[in-house]
Amino acid sequence: MKKLVLLSIGCTLTAQLLTAQTLKPTVTAAQKLVMTNEDSLNQGMNTSKTVVSGYGSAFFQRDFNQQMSRATLERAVLFVGHQFNAKISLFTELELENAKVGPGTDGVGGFEGEIAMEQAYLKFNLNSHQYLVAGLFVPRIGILNENHLPVNFNGVERPMVEQLIIPATWRELGIGFYGHSRYAPLNYTVALLNGLNGAAFEHGTGLIDGRAEGQGAFANNIAVTASVQYYLQDFKFQLSGYAGGANGAAKRKSDSLLLKSGPFAETVYLGEGDVQYARNGWAVKALGTVISYQGAADMNRAYANNMASFLYGAYGEVAYNLFEHTRNEKLKMQQFNVFARYEMLDMNATIPDNAIYDGKLKQQHLIAGITYLPIPNVALKADVRLLHTGPENPELVINPSPTRIPYSQNDTFLNVGIGYSF
Repeated sequence: MKKLVLLSIGCTLTAQLLTAQTLKPTVTAAQKLVMTNEDSLNQGMNTSKTVVSGYGSAFFQRDFNQQMSRATLERAVLFVGHQFNAKISLFTELELENAKVGPGTDGVGGFEGEIAMEQAYLKFNLNSHQYLVAGLFVPRIGILNENHLPVNFNGVERPMVEQLIIPATWRELGIGFYGHSRYAPLNYTVALLNGLNGAAFEHGTGLIDGRAEGQGAFANNIAVTASVQYYLQDFKFQLSGYAGGANGAAKRKSDSLLLKSGPFAETVYLGEGDVQYARNGWAVKALGTVISYQGAADMNRAYANNMASFLYGAYGEVAYNLFEHTRNEKLKMQQFNVFARYEMLDMNATIPDNAIYDGKLKQQHLIAGITYLPIPNVALKADVRLLHTGPENPELVINPSPTRIPYSQNDTFLNVGIGYSF
């Protein structure tokens, strides 16, 4: 049976949700394969009709500027899948964030509880190298969006660029076509999704609040995503993109607000490129992404949400598995990754005339830490994150609390966490 290679930092990315039936090159000793019940169903390897899987994470964080410590069960996700026959399968994921949802729990300790469907889609196998998905699914954008299991990335927190610029985990309703070439080490995808709700965009959160995530999505506007992946020896290269409308209001309302209407009205464009490498215990990855929001000025005028017209982010990470060359047979089955990652992003790199610049959104992050995997499906993590931002704009400080700590452009965070998948 051919084996799937997904290059990762310090631990091999698992074959996850929509990555099944993609290219399957030879696995090297440095690239240990992690399989879950969900993966086996996706690759047609599970003999059971119905399978259960899942993942989760919890962490402790100390903010030294605020002199505050917090802890939360970040997420617990339950996967249930069913194989109807050799051609059709069902994939569902139900996620609980921050332990509980109920009256008085919103935003407690800075963490808001949520119960949501992370994915719910049907997969239709067309042949040995192509398939369709339809429903609520995660498109292939960036590194983390598909491969977001906590055992798949270093650091207690997900990379900031793939939280704030590429919002993780980004899922929408639509239909997607996935495949790999039979003649070259190449994977490809294209998908048609519902668009974003630009009226819900909020200053400082990028595209995050404009996602519908399957709940009453505007369907007047649409989006298209596409990606290509290419493997070359120990490297994996990817380019992905997104283009979609950010105004889903009806034409009459759009006209009254002086907004463009139509499938791609007030368009948002996102482009992303990344490269991953793994060999002899070393793992390196780099990612860059940009967002162009042509409708920012129009939407700011209509909804006063102070959005930028251009955003960017990039990061690079290096990791090494200290157990890679050990002679101890027990340690060979484990991983102890030391890593460092540098990230830079600006969520208001270019702003329209009707927006207010916010220096806090121009950020640099330096993260260093360890990830210990006693078995491939369990991760124990610790890291320190150093944050540097631009200056605070006094025009954006409205009715400050009398107990508010003066803003500092530098902060330090200590993170300790656990993660699992099965």
